[in-house]
Amino acid sequence: MELLERIDNSGSISAAAAAMGMSYKAAWQAVEAMNNLAEHALLERHAGGRHGGGTALTAYGRRVVAAHRKMEAEREKLFAVLGRSLEDFDQYYQLIRKFDMKTSARNQFLGKISALKKGAINTEVILDIGGDDQLVAVITNDSAEHLALAPGMEATALVKAPWVIVTTDEQLKTSARNHLCGTVVRCQEGAVNTEVVIELPGGKLVVAIITRDSFSNLGLREGSRACALIKASHIILAVNP
Repeated sequence: MELLERIDNSGSISAAAAAMGMSYKAAWQAVEAMNNLAEHALLERHAGGRHGGGTALTAYGRRVVAAHRKMEAEREKLFAVLGRSLEDFDQYYQLIRKFDMKTSARNQFLGKISALKKGAINTEVILDIGGDDQLVAVITNDSAEHLALAPGMEATALVKAPWVIVTTDEQLKTSARNHLCGTVVRCQEGAVNTEVVIELPGGKLVVAIITRDSFSNLGLREGSRACALIKASHIILAVNP
């Protein structure tokens, strides 16, 4: 939340990251994760012009930050009351905090299940992630029953960045069920691999890790069109208890 506030005040992700002692890459990753888990876009980019380009919070983003700050203040009041009434509250609270899940998957998409199709062994799950974008996941029937999946409920799709295939051919036919096309907004080259971030029309961001040779052969650059291909079996689904 502090990062979002600083971005809105400075109009720059790099300036906000520097003010917090955070690397630019870490700030971008945090922004990507928050944006993909939000129902609407939290940030909007402004192209350069007479006054230069920049980044600012959307109206929705400002409401999210305001709600969080209000909740934070109320939570502190609640903890103060619990601390006075429950012996060893801090000890139990730290244990409860350990139940919170963190994941190494770079791509986390919050959405609503629009359809389920059960087969003999697997269940096909269609997840609306905003705009006109959907993800199709295939999981076992046992997993679908364990998660108690049903149309209309929220779920989070997790996809590791190396599992994402990138192409510049939007008409390419493949066996991958998920074709998410958009604009390349960031490329970071490493010694062996390159990280490519594709922004979808609905504002969601897909992160892919591809080899430097593939990056060069595709001729990718910021502003170019590209598609992320994701196999349905490479999507992990998670729900809140």
